Amino acid sequence: MIRTAFVLAGLGLGLTATMAQADPIAERQQLMKGVGRATREGAAMAKGDAAFDAAKAQGIFKTYADAAKTMPTLFPETSRTGGETTAAPKIWEDQAGFKAAFAKFEADAGAGAGVTDLAGFRAAFGAATKNCGACHEVYRIKK
Repeated sequence: MIRTAFVLAGLGLGLTATMAQADPIAERQQLMKGVGRATREGAAMAKGDAAFDAAKAQGIFKTYADAAKTMPTLFPETSRTGGETTAAPKIWEDQAGFKAAFAKFEADAGAGAGVTDLAGFRAAFGAATKNCGACHEVYRIKK
């Protein structure tokens, strides 16, 4: 009985992972929503609307770094359209530039991972979030 439960749980996890891989548009949209939440939290700290919290700051930069590593893999040729995507054709036309933008984002996020005070956070957060605007200007269709 327990063995059956474990097998079913394993199959369920495998199916969930397969479904996520089958819909890269939905997966990248979810990933970007996480980046958006982290950015709102970071902006509140940077502006002084929320108290600086080193653990939260570390979490923000981890969210950024994880997204930067994963995001370039979520743009297969088959995901150019559908799912209300705002991905610009430039992504597939300039894969090297697109991947370089995420590599820069990852490096800037990594530089912020060790911040321990508000001044350091503000500097690192500003550098990391500049990547967002630059990438969106080139690789995202404005609605």
